[in-house]
Amino acid sequence: MLLNFIRLFILEIYVLVSVAFLTLLERKILGYVQECKGPNKVKVMGLLQPFRDAIKLFSKEVFVIYKSNYYIYYICLIILFILMIGN
Repeated sequence: MLLNFIRLFILEIYVLVSVAFLTLLERKILGYVQECKGPNKVKVMGLLQPFRDAIKLFSKEVFVIYKSNYYIYYICLIILFILMIGN
């Protein structure tokens, strides 16, 4: 059981890192096409860009709902996520 959990965790980490670097590849291609400064011309070939994006994502402000029922809001998000995974 624990071994399966570790394997799934490692697989998830691999997928997240590969998506981050595919995003970097997309940005590099768009930077070359548009001839603008992007990951292709900044720092060490832009290899730190995915890590900077992750830090930016985790340091963003938390969105808090004040004037509505937040239980319904979060339940709807969970239901939509389950429906998305089910397809």
